[in-house]
Amino acid sequence: MDTTRLKDFFTGLQSRIVAELEAFDGQPFRTDSWERPEGGGGISRLIEEGGFFERGGVNFSHVTGSSLPASATAVRPQLAGRAWEAMGVSLVLHPRNPYCPTAHMNVRCFVASKPGEDDVWWFGGGMDMTPYYGRREDVAHFHQTCKDALAPFGDAVYPKYKKWCDDYFFLKHRNEPRGVGGVFFDDLNEGGFERCFDLTQAVGNAFTEAYLPVLAKRREIPYGERERDFQAYRRGRYVEFNLVWDRGTLFGLQSGGRTESILMSLPPIVKWRYDWQPAAGTPEAELYEVFLKPQDWA
Repeated sequence: MDTTRLKDFFTGLQSRIVAELEAFDGQPFRTDSWERPEGGGGISRLIEEGGFFERGGVNFSHVTGSSLPASATAVRPQLAGRAWEAMGVSLVLHPRNPYCPTAHMNVRCFVASKPGEDDVWWFGGGMDMTPYYGRREDVAHFHQTCKDALAPFGDAVYPKYKKWCDDYFFLKHRNEPRGVGGVFFDDLNEGGFERCFDLTQAVGNAFTEAYLPVLAKRREIPYGERERDFQAYRRGRYVEFNLVWDRGTLFGLQSGGRTESILMSLPPIVKWRYDWQPAAGTPEAELYEVFLKPQDWA
């Protein structure tokens, strides 16, 4: 498979998103190119202690290998022994202001090949948002933007990918969602390569439209130590999901990916407490009672 078009889209998407984020933050992202000894490499674009973002990264990677790691063959045993190629853009953004939600987006393509047999390929990706102090209109905007991006591909696509996101970004050991969801898809190879590529591009291109208007509304809200403390506590859930349940993190580490780039998703300041519960009637309780309950936000 000719992956030139894929690489052009993914690197272009990374550049466009970083340019918009730099304009929003007011400070530049650091660029860190790297090579993987087993094959391939990537470009990591990071910001730490920015004017607005406490930490964030927008990473492009294009890695190859002669055999798949256990995390992949356990799910798809028929791919054992195939060479593979994975390419995509992954980002996580942690604002400093607790009234501004964390967000994640990923779009990717995977190809497994074997001499004498057809390539096995699929696309995956999605975006989701994790507020600390939720606002219904913000969540509605985020979901409506996702819905509009997927509308050209059929009315059933957004509801399916919305539910998939709710199910995937769920901390089973806590019995609670990570946030307010968005859309998520994997193993996408139905309807031909062009349709799948177009859908993946639509999701990637919609991210800043879904997220930045939310930040613009909330960035000037004053906050104090109480809000920062709760933000740090809820960020712990983000860490738990990424290290315990996230398939992408596991695949990256097992396939010999670059650890610094894989773990750039983790927030810089996090707290854990033993058996903590928010007091009834507080804004912190509202997150659990209203926003951590999957619903038809759009």
